Amino acid sequence: MLKKTFDDEMLERIIEASLIYMCACPAQVAKELLDMRQLYNYQQNCLSNNPLNTKVHELIAETVSDNHQRMEATLDSILTLENWDRATLEMPEGLRRLRDKLIEES
Repeated sequence: MLKKTFDDEMLERIIEASLIYMCACPAQVAKELLDMRQLYNYQQNCLSNNPLNTKVHELIAETVSDNHQRMEATLDSILTLENWDRATLEMPEGLRRLRDKLIEES
């Protein structure tokens, strides 16, 4: 089973906030985490329903699990570096102002 720091709902909120405020990096990391979870679940299903190629599915699931853990740590660091509100997972005001300034200049 995948160890999760951020649940799916939290990742969706990060994606939504990032897209609204045009800061794609946190959203890309969150989307990758959701995709990894789908791949991991698919491999678990293959292991349960089709014991053939067990080593293949175990290898994929193990690799996804390792990468998932690293990406969650990366997202956690991004949110800290950018000073996101951890309770609401809203982007900080400073990034929103920067976005507005960039829109005005273009």
